[in-house]
Amino acid sequence: MQQIILALVIGGAFGAVLDLIGASNPSVLGKMLSLKALGIMKAILLAIGLLLILTFGGQMAGLVDVGHMSVKTAETGVFVGGMILGIGWALSGYCPGTGVCALGSGRRDALFFVAGGLIGAWAYTLAYDSVKATGLLNPILGGKVTLGQVPGAKYDALFPALPGDVVGIVLGLVFIVVAFVIPERKAA
Repeated sequence: MQQIILALVIGGAFGAVLDLIGASNPSVLGKMLSLKALGIMKAILLAIGLLLILTFGGQMAGLVDVGHMSVKTAETGVFVGGMILGIGWALSGYCPGTGVCALGSGRRDALFFVAGGLIGAWAYTLAYDSVKATGLLNPILGGKVTLGQVPGAKYDALFPALPGDVVGIVLGLVFIVVAFVIPERKAA
């Protein structure tokens, strides 16, 4: 029960921050996707970079065990699904997290987005066997792999000679640098 309460508190706080920075407003997200206002993109890049550094730095310091974390299988269907998600995001102005946040903040249009997402998930569940038969869910690029070898992880690495912790920290630094380099708004 304690884990459920903690998840609700963390989820509520995350949603409040999303709403505070404007991520629950489809017009703000539309401006980001059209590269006219990049504030939310900068926040996303900064958050990803910081969490990469904290996660893999914590692994190196012995504070975090990333060995139990799940690595998703690389498959063509993931890339196709990502494109479908991107198209849906561009058309609706919501991604799944921001749509739920918008619904929680009282936006009525988000109700249709969330309902559509649930119907889509249900339809995919019904069609799963047919999708699997197409080969879209077959592993590619080695399946469950990491870029570099992560100590304690049970996954192979694409580049075994590279230490995965260092790769994660370097990628985190790159994301942070990009977050600071890209402008807030598109130049006129």
